[in-house]
Amino acid sequence: MTSATQSQQRGIQLTQAALQHISFLRDRQGQDLCLRVGVRQGGCSGMSYMMDFEDISKVRADDEVYDYEGFKIVCDRKSILYLYGLQLDYSNAMIGGGFQFTNPNANQTCGCGKSFGV
Repeated sequence: MTSATQSQQRGIQLTQAALQHISFLRDRQGQDLCLRVGVRQGGCSGMSYMMDFEDISKVRADDEVYDYEGFKIVCDRKSILYLYGLQLDYSNAMIGGGFQFTNPNANQTCGCGKSFGV
């Protein structure tokens, strides 16, 4: 992983609530995993967010890697073009809870909050 781009300036921002919940979910996996965040075509507004845990050995040399207190967020170069400046938050509210994406690059978003257009 030493060849991947390590950035102190984080293109993807995590709130403390999101970091705590992601860390909780990762700990339940019982492995040292990173979180891959990206975009794919689809969703109500044209593009949808994706995120999933993956083994740290799958980080590619051209990935952007952001470190949060020893926990790594990974994003491919194509996705970071759409996600740079993204803030990932988490709420455990009964209505509207879960992960929330605030993307400064989106010029339209879907009511579900999981897709966007640029």
